[in-house]
Amino acid sequence: MAAKAFQKIYTKITQITKATCSLKATGVGYDELATVNGKLAQVVKIVGDNVTLQVFEGTEGIPTNAEVIFLGKAPTLKVSGQLAGRFFDAFGNPIDGGPAIEGKEVEIGGPSVNPVRRKQPSELIATGIAGIDLNNTLVSGQKIPFFADPDQPFNQVMATVALRAETDKIILGGMGMTNDDYLYFKNVFSNAGALDRIVCFMNTTENPPVERLLIPDMALTAAEYFAVEHNEKVLVLLTDMTSYADALAIVSNRMDQIPSKDSMPGSLYSDLAKIYEKAVQFPTGGSITIIAVTTLSGGDITHAVPDNTGYITEGQLFLRRDSDIGKVIVDPFRSLSRLKQLVTGKKTRRDHPQVMNAAVRLYADAANAKTKQENGFDLTNYDERTLAFAKDYSGQLLAIDVNLNTTEMLDVAWSLFGKYFKPEEVNIKKDLVDEFWPKA
Repeated sequence: MAAKAFQKIYTKITQITKATCSLKATGVGYDELATVNGKLAQVVKIVGDNVTLQVFEGTEGIPTNAEVIFLGKAPTLKVSGQLAGRFFDAFGNPIDGGPAIEGKEVEIGGPSVNPVRRKQPSELIATGIAGIDLNNTLVSGQKIPFFADPDQPFNQVMATVALRAETDKIILGGMGMTNDDYLYFKNVFSNAGALDRIVCFMNTTENPPVERLLIPDMALTAAEYFAVEHNEKVLVLLTDMTSYADALAIVSNRMDQIPSKDSMPGSLYSDLAKIYEKAVQFPTGGSITIIAVTTLSGGDITHAVPDNTGYITEGQLFLRRDSDIGKVIVDPFRSLSRLKQLVTGKKTRRDHPQVMNAAVRLYADAANAKTKQENGFDLTNYDERTLAFAKDYSGQLLAIDVNLNTTEMLDVAWSLFGKYFKPEEVNIKKDLVDEFWPKA
């Protein structure tokens, strides 16, 4: 970057660590960008006139007399309708070979919305995935994580949600993606002809890990533009928040901060909350809904990242492989949407809450029957019917490759009830049974 005439150039670095360098400077602000020997850096600490810069690529090869040029601004994103259909890096530069964006320059990472300007979430976000829409319905303005093991197809699920979700814009923030992941998203969105409503910010494994830290703020700045300026329903998909947290740990480690649980920085809770609290429903109709993948190491839900995430968010979606049908399902026992009662039966058909509860209860009976079977106990006729029901319920409703609207999901559930049970075994209100029970 060319130095402007009025920019001050410093050439005396007082201290260099693995990730940072310090110098004496005045008139500098927090989060301001700078270049150190041509490498991009950012102000992370100011004490008097002692300024500490975090160098994104690391400080290797930087001498104490390196040129430090302050750029006079924090990281920004140019926002306009031109963002739609484009792929960007962590600094908001196009990586799809297209032209630069023209628009208003906005600082990223601003504060979350004042509660006075928020509205109780009440709009249904349908994803077309029955394991979500039927059992764990999402509401606009909600923040919810996908907990998944690293070997599960969570990127496919995210791409599926992006293509099927009934929203105006999808903003995808990819952190620590392989090039294959990046190309996968690009091809899926291009082939589906859905690029016009999707904006992608990508950090791949080839980029410095520290740059990942900018991705959520970039994605949410774009989301705020569409939700506030255009009153649009925006769905922000972030994958993978464990990669983001690992980058936080790398930085705090290089800055010699004392780590807390699981070698994560002590600021992990507030770092994550700053992102998730951007989820909001505006009175004007615009909204930002956040679904974020958190990969688990060895299924460990007590690790600092999922543990803190669970406190901040409104439920979780759990992926697991169902060995009976050989497919990945959204686990009805471990998944939870804490806001679903705001829309189920109100924005969906009135039988939804009862059907959802009855199906999960019968699925639980099947789990008990399976335990009996594994321990060599005899099964009753009811046990056998619940096991058969559970297999169909998993395959026709919980599997992530099922694509139905909410009405079709409810109809499938009723047909399974009718196939395996008598009305009194399903335990649903009589008026609903009279109206919806499959006619023989």
